This record gives sequence, C-alpha cells and structure tokens, in this order.
Amino acid sequence: MDTTTATVGGLVLALFGGALLLWCAVEVRLRHRVRRRGVPAVATVVAENEAHGQLDSAPLLSFSVLPPAAEGPGGGRIAELVLTRPRGHTPLRRPERFAPGASVRVCYDPDRPCRAVLAAGEVGRAAVTDLLWSALGVCCVAAGAGLLAAAGR
Repeated sequence: MDTTTATVGGLVLALFGGALLLWCAVEVRLRHRVRRRGVPAVATVVAENEAHGQLDSAPLLSFSVLPPAAEGPGGGRIAELVLTRPRGHTPLRRPERFAPGASVRVCYDPDRPCRAVLAAGEVGRAAVTDLLWSALGVCCVAAGAGLLAAAGR
C-alpha cells in the first residue's frame, strides 16, 4: 500500500473512531444524568403521518411539563406540551410496545424538556448497544493506528 494512502486512511479511521468514542461517552453521560436528576413523566406515543417519521426507530413522544414557578402575585402556571423523541434509542425497527397511543415512562431535563430519555425500566439492551458502538470506535482507532504505524516504517 502506498505510504500516502496508508497515512490518509489511518488518519481518517483514527479520527472517525475517536469522534465515535467521544460521541458515545457524551451520550451515555447525558442519558445517565437525565435519568438520575431528571423529572419523571408518563409520555404517550404519537402517531406519525409522514413516512420519514414512521421509519425512525425512536418513537415520537408527547408529555406535559409544568414551567418553573412564576415570580410575583398572580403568576399562574400553565402546563406546556412537549413533542420529542427520546435520546439513545437506536434499534433497527421500532418495537411493538411503542405503538401509537401506548404509555411510556420517561425522564426529562427540567431546563430543556425536549431532552428526554426512556426511564430505566423501559430501556432494553441499552448497555449492549452502547458497548457495540464503543467497540466500533475502538476498532476504528486501532485500525487507524495500525495503518499509521505501517506507513511510518
């Protein structure tokens, strides 16, 4: 293999693997933090009309949140409706339990209610999926480092 090709290929693989590992770490940390410190809620799976949304494996969820308490006299609190997809849900097909109209337990960030994750009991095999993405990142970094080492000889 040409030295330039090996160097460029090694750099691309190493950068891709590093970015993938960074993304995995940030996502896992975000989901754990929202589950630990977030506000629990019950969401309803919403039916989607457009074909693009139906192909997404993460269901479209709708739930109500109360805004922070308004200051001063007469400060009323009106619930707002949030429409979002949960973070970290990546199966190839949408499971049957996420049929339109189904209730799902979620946790959301009170500062950014659109940042929601499925509650711990609703998630199946999340750790396996996280490990597979992380393993892909490690393999890409290792392959890139191997190509860079071979090009350096």
